Amino acid sequence: MRQCFNYWDSSLKTRNEITKIVPGLRVAFFVAALLASILLVACGGGGTVTPPPSGPFSNASLKGQYAYTMSGLDPNGAYFARAGSFTADGNGNITGGLEDALNLSAGEPASTTAFTGGTYQVQSNGRVEATLTGANGLQLPLSLMMQSSSQGFLLETDLNAVCSGTFFLQTSSSFTAAALGNPYVFDLSGVSFSGGNAAPVAMVGKLTGDGNGAITGGVMDTNDGNNPASSGATPIAPGTYALDTNGNGANFGRGMMEFNGRTFAFYIVDATHFKLIEEDSLGGSAGDALQQSPGIPTQNGQFTGSFVYMVQGFAVVGPQGPVDLVARFTADGNGGLSATTQDINNDGRYTHLSGNISAATYAMDTANSGSGRGEFTFTSGSSTFSNVFYLISPSQGAVLATSPGLVGSGPIYAQTGGPFSVNGSVGSYVTNWTGVQLGSTTAVPIQEAFVGQYALSNATSSNIAGVTDYVQLGVSTKNVNSNIVLSGTLMMQNDSTANNLYKFVLNGSTSVTVNFQAYFVNPRMAFLVCSDNLRTLGGIVTQQ
Repeated sequence: MRQCFNYWDSSLKTRNEITKIVPGLRVAFFVAALLASILLVACGGGGTVTPPPSGPFSNASLKGQYAYTMSGLDPNGAYFARAGSFTADGNGNITGGLEDALNLSAGEPASTTAFTGGTYQVQSNGRVEATLTGANGLQLPLSLMMQSSSQGFLLETDLNAVCSGTFFLQTSSSFTAAALGNPYVFDLSGVSFSGGNAAPVAMVGKLTGDGNGAITGGVMDTNDGNNPASSGATPIAPGTYALDTNGNGANFGRGMMEFNGRTFAFYIVDATHFKLIEEDSLGGSAGDALQQSPGIPTQNGQFTGSFVYMVQGFAVVGPQGPVDLVARFTADGNGGLSATTQDINNDGRYTHLSGNISAATYAMDTANSGSGRGEFTFTSGSSTFSNVFYLISPSQGAVLATSPGLVGSGPIYAQTGGPFSVNGSVGSYVTNWTGVQLGSTTAVPIQEAFVGQYALSNATSSNIAGVTDYVQLGVSTKNVNSNIVLSGTLMMQNDSTANNLYKFVLNGSTSVTVNFQAYFVNPRMAFLVCSDNLRTLGGIVTQQ
């Protein structure tokens, strides 16, 4: 089973987390993961530990109240998600927190847990070892990588799940119903139980809150693996939201929200951003909602320029398995796309698509006026790739894959600052990659999630130096790999706006090389898809 994540960079008001993929128990891929006991090639645990790259961070850098979402899979291959809030005092102590956790293999409703304390230690490169402590000895160990004092990535390290995501500094003055009186674009993904079977689901849309506890409307698209075709634009009926009145709302920004038959717990980051975790009988999902800005494109002539997007998901027809893809296009303002290129890894089968692209078009949705919704499609050979998107601003949004048999979603950004070069991207970076390591002769997967930090120099070779933490869970493999030395190389191609080689070497007990194709959003951030045939892995690198 596998997870995907959607990524938002709050400095650009875009979303980081992901999509997740989920157990489809009817699918042989998942059944094998649950039942087989086959030794797979793995990166291995332990390994060399060296001093981390230097940086400006200390315990004082992690101070305040932070909201987080994490998602992935448990050891049984079932969907697992967490959403919550914790408070760090700037001196290495966690002073409190609250969390909603959803484990679909347990067959129980989501649980809400209070954290009463804990500790953390921040290294100078922004790597954090933290433990949240609750009642009855409950402990949640985490590895965090700080992009800044206000946001970063986090990874669960207790081997109860392969679970990673993002955290953001909260603004407690926004813990009110009035703060959510805005239009928001949301991106949710997880598992659906429609039809009585577990299958991946992804939902992207726009909803509007009135600031007084009512959701007044909106529109959304759903792609459900039990019925692998997009629902099309579906109106959001009036719904409700309310902060908890037992103190959790005022103290942690937690509340409950209902729309279109689904129930969510939410945690407010600020008036522009909140996190969601689904808690109902329809399945489970998690994600983020970002405030939609005024002046978004609503007509073809207003949607112009180059864009990069990433989708992580799952193929539910044909050779079923995990899918990661990164792509770019240029919109001409008249419904046409050019300079379209895509790199896709479908269950270990990597393909680069560029020169044979045809029928590349887009259309802004004028029937749902003001929604920021649009569609685009292109054909390569016998394959047609179609997508729906919702704009958060003129330069960013969320994408839902609607290609036949593909369920997934992810972020889309305007591509700026090109042509790109290694010199132009020199700096310190944090990473979050998620996916599946595949065996050489079997589809039984090892689930993987990575968070890391490294420095990129302008050397012509071996210009990456850093560390990474990662977790692996498989039928016969359970590894927590901490502070593993990371090296590698970034090589820009002639057309730097498309696929560039980003090679990373994990120098653990054995040396493992992972090759990515990178599409730069701007000189400070890139989306990555693995081009190796033993991994379906994707994610982000973004500057600290």
